Amino acid sequence: MMRNPVVAGQFYPGSPGELSSMIEKMVDEEAGKEEVIGLISPHAGYVYSGMVAGATISRIKFKDTFIIIGPNHTGYGKPFSIMTAGIWKTPLGDIEIDSALAERILALSRYLEEDFEAHRAEHSIEVQLPFLQYFRPEIKLVPIIITHASGDVYREIGRAIAEATKEMNRETVIIASSDMTHYESAKAAREKDTRAIEAILDLDEDELLKRVREMDISMCGYAPAASLISAARELGATEAELVRYQNSGDVSGDYSAVVGYAGIIIRKRNMSPLTRLAKETVEKYIREGRPPELAELTPEMEEQAGVFVSIHKLGELRGCIGTFEPMENNVAEEIITNAISSATRDPRFPQVMPDELKYLDYSVDVLTQPEPVEDKEQLDPKKYGIIVESGWRRGLLLPDLEGVNSVEHQIDICRQKAGIEPDEPVVLYRFEVKRHR
Repeated sequence: MMRNPVVAGQFYPGSPGELSSMIEKMVDEEAGKEEVIGLISPHAGYVYSGMVAGATISRIKFKDTFIIIGPNHTGYGKPFSIMTAGIWKTPLGDIEIDSALAERILALSRYLEEDFEAHRAEHSIEVQLPFLQYFRPEIKLVPIIITHASGDVYREIGRAIAEATKEMNRETVIIASSDMTHYESAKAAREKDTRAIEAILDLDEDELLKRVREMDISMCGYAPAASLISAARELGATEAELVRYQNSGDVSGDYSAVVGYAGIIIRKRNMSPLTRLAKETVEKYIREGRPPELAELTPEMEEQAGVFVSIHKLGELRGCIGTFEPMENNVAEEIITNAISSATRDPRFPQVMPDELKYLDYSVDVLTQPEPVEDKEQLDPKKYGIIVESGWRRGLLLPDLEGVNSVEHQIDICRQKAGIEPDEPVVLYRFEVKRHR
C-alpha cells in the first residue's frame, strides 16, 4: 500500500530542495542529543509550527523506528487505525512501515484495527516525517490514528505499544502529534495550554484528559498524548521537559485568535551530577531554608571555575545567576551558591515558591578561563560566550542562546547589561562552557 503525501505544497514545500532548505533553518544541528522515549510535536503548517517541531526533534537521539500517533481530523476510517504494511512517500523520499512491530502492536491491542482509510487524507503524521528524514532518511514508521474515547482506551493502546516494543527489543521513539489550543486569544491560549502542559510534564494522562474536558482545551491531539504518556511510563519514563512553546501570532502578528504549539520530550531520568546538585539545592533551600550537605564530590565538582545556574519553568527562564570566575573552593560550592541566588535573588523574577518546584528544569554551565580577544573574528555566538569590559563595568553573555545569532548582538546585550554606552571603547574576552542538563 502506497500512502502519497496530501499536504506537500500546502503545509510544507513540495520541492525536495525547498523543503530541505526550509527545515535547515528550523533545526539546530548542534543541539545536544538526548535519549528519549517519546515526544509531543505540532503538526500545523511549517511556517507556523516548524520552529517548535524543529527545536524539539533536534534534541533527540534517533532510533530505527518512529511510532507516530496522530488524531483524526477527517473523520474517515476506523476510530483506532494502524497500518502494518506499505510505504509513506514525502518529497524527501520513501519511508517503509516497520511491519513486524506494527503487527505485534495490532495483536496486543483490543482496540486497534488494520486500516488505510483513516490515514489516506490525514496530515498529522505526514507533517512529522520530513523533519525526521532530514536527520535520518532511512527510518521506519508505525503510523497510528486514534479518535475520541475514554482514558482506558488510550491507556490500553499505550500499553500495547510499550509491550510490543519491549517484546521485540526495538529501538523506537514514540511521537504524539498535536497542536494545542485553537483560535483563542494568545493570553487565553497560554493559560489553557500551560495547564495541559503541566499535566503532561507530570506524566499524568488522567489529569490531562480531565483538564482538557473541564477547561474546554481544544488540543486536537490529547488522545495521542494520553497514549504516549501511558506507553512512556511503561517504558520507564520518569520526567518530561517543555522544549519550546509559541503560537501562530508569533508569526502572523495577530494575537486575537491563535493556535498554540508545544514541543515536549519524555525521557528516563539521566541528570548530570552537577545539575542534580543544583536541583537538590533549590528544592532543599526553598522548602527548608538551608542548602544540602555536600557528600562525595565527582572530579568535575572538585575543580575551580566560574559557574552559571539557569532555571526554567515550562520553557520560560525563571532565574539565572552565576560567577564570571571562581569565588568558592570548588565547583560544587559554586553551584550551591549560584543555585540559591538564581532561585531567590535574580532581580528579574520573584523568589521561587514551593508549588513551582515540580515544574522547574535546570542547567549548569561551567566556564573556562576567559581569554582576551583582539578581533571580533575570533568570536562565535554558538561556541563562545563573551565578556565586554570597560573599566570596572563588565557584562557577560553565555553562548548558544536562542535568538542570539551574531557577535554584534552578543556585544550589544553585554553593553546593555553593564551600562556601557555604544560608543565607549571596550575590551572583549571569550570563554567556552560545558553545559550540564
